[in-house]
Amino acid sequence: MIKWPYLPQDLGLEIVKSKGAYLYTKEGFKILDAAGGAVVNNIGYGREEVAEVIKASAIKNTYVLPPFLTPEREELMDELREHWLPTHLTRIHLSSGGSEANESAVKMAIQYQASRGKSEKNIILTRSLSYHGTTLNMSGISGHAARKRGMESYLPSAKTIETPYPLRCPLGSFHPGAKDYYLDNLKAVISQYGAENIAALLMEPVNGSSGGAIYPPEGYWKEAQEILISNDILLIADEVMTGFGRTGFKFSCDDYGIKPDIMVAGKGMASGYAAISGTYSTDEIAESIMNAGYLVMFHTFAALPLSCAASSSVLKILRKEKLCEKVAPLGNNLKQKLVSKLGQHPLVAEIRGKGLLIGIEIVKDKEKLISFDEQERITDKIVSKGLEEGVFLYPGGTGEYRDIICLGPPYIIGDKEIDLMVDTLGKVLNHIQVKYN
Repeated sequence: MIKWPYLPQDLGLEIVKSKGAYLYTKEGFKILDAAGGAVVNNIGYGREEVAEVIKASAIKNTYVLPPFLTPEREELMDELREHWLPTHLTRIHLSSGGSEANESAVKMAIQYQASRGKSEKNIILTRSLSYHGTTLNMSGISGHAARKRGMESYLPSAKTIETPYPLRCPLGSFHPGAKDYYLDNLKAVISQYGAENIAALLMEPVNGSSGGAIYPPEGYWKEAQEILISNDILLIADEVMTGFGRTGFKFSCDDYGIKPDIMVAGKGMASGYAAISGTYSTDEIAESIMNAGYLVMFHTFAALPLSCAASSSVLKILRKEKLCEKVAPLGNNLKQKLVSKLGQHPLVAEIRGKGLLIGIEIVKDKEKLISFDEQERITDKIVSKGLEEGVFLYPGGTGEYRDIICLGPPYIIGDKEIDLMVDTLGKVLNHIQVKYN
């Protein structure tokens, strides 16, 4: 018997084919991937034009040392700068995944401060509810309790601000003073550690699956960045999950009108066809690091030519087929149907999100916002039951904050897939209510 993954899981599926928005098991069962994998796929599975450019690149440039230029790398740089990145983010550093890219962003921020003669500015603030990757450093500074377990004695400690969470604001759910409450917390934490010691705030503009598409109170990020600027603290935006159209904008920072000093994006950058992510910064940051004589080190498989080729192909498909323009209306339709059918469900605390990143927070007691006991593993049960019904729903939550289901399907879905997601989630929640509540 093949033991896979490293720690065997309950799902036990063998996927032999993926096409469009669907997965096919060894037994021939068809599953709608309502999560786009790990909220990765945006153009749909099995696109032959992407496979062809990967094949051509693998033959022509199997492996080339990352600092060398290749046609594949040059084409991707042009595509990103001309059509995707905010104009102030001109420098591109490629990695294989979001964890590596966030590590690079943190190192750049600390090197930049040191290059200015401010090596004491070495604290990276994160948020109480957050997720930035699985490396030791990212695990340590992320606000995700479940993924720290067993490593607490070794991991770096996180220095955090509160995550703006309108549903669970200490002042009360959706309290009108929530924005000022969370901004005051940011100011207090800066005062606690000293602005002279803080290099940057690493944040998700919209919480990914760990929080389930949590949006802060209106105006929060605009004012938060003003506070950071006044304290000489960089803003690092983790858009690994939200970048390249997922929330209806090229990047979710565009939704808030903020300009990160460093931005990280991956996942949808190649739609799962290859492993690639990017760390993007300003000329000022890159030149300051270079002038100080510091290195920004590459990973062995960063900027692999075939990955760059895959990414260029995916990004061109997104543009030519105007798929990003479809995200907002698709997301509005999906959310409206979810709210209409499930908004009053006894187990649903909130349905939130924008575009095709939707979070559904599940609770035992809706009025008091009491969660199910962690040992009941409600999220796992929801995912398993969804698979029985032919839909893969993405599990979210951090262990402390639970239970959360995320929807992040490819941008090619239609009414049929939207109705299947909504109907299936309704069946699953009714099943959970009868059996476990």
